[in-house]
Amino acid sequence: MSEVRIAAEPRTEFGKGAARRTRRAGKVPAVLYGHGTDPQHISLPGHELMLALKTPNVLLTIEGLGSGTELALPKDVQRDPIKGFLEHVDLLLVKRGEKVNVDIAVNAVGDVVSGGVVQQETVQISVEAEATHIPESVEVDVTGLEVGAQITAADVKLPSGVTLVTDADTMIVQITDATASAGETGEGETAEAPAAEGESAE
Repeated sequence: MSEVRIAAEPRTEFGKGAARRTRRAGKVPAVLYGHGTDPQHISLPGHELMLALKTPNVLLTIEGLGSGTELALPKDVQRDPIKGFLEHVDLLLVKRGEKVNVDIAVNAVGDVVSGGVVQQETVQISVEAEATHIPESVEVDVTGLEVGAQITAADVKLPSGVTLVTDADTMIVQITDATASAGETGEGETAEAPAAEGESAE
């Protein structure tokens, strides 16, 4: 997994006005919490943090803290709904060797048999992994699967040391019949044809 070193500064001003001033200075307000410690209010360099957060579940090495260097995982990232810039980040303290629960992406790869269509029902699963060995994503191979085939969470191959938290019966992918789907659409259009004369007299 990716690990990024990033320098923090203590944050002593709070409220919306203080947060705006922090962002105008090119920094992002953040809170670092966990392990029963008091939350630490910090600011992080905006551009570096934005680049780091492009990697899912990136492990951040936070430097410049009063307690020294700490490891943390992003838990809640707030962005401006229109412009998309970072507004605030919650960071969870972790330690090497510690197990954490995280969500990771599931990607379907490969080609099914002719006439089949891949329907991915679930795009993320929850897993438990060591904090410094979190996979960015996992793949499910649909190569050669026929219509009617299904892949559940239990079928997903996880890296060594990673265990499934999501319900094992959760549907990840199912292969449907492309022609049947088209046929159902046609039947629906037929069913909506105007009623025969006399039937609408009521």
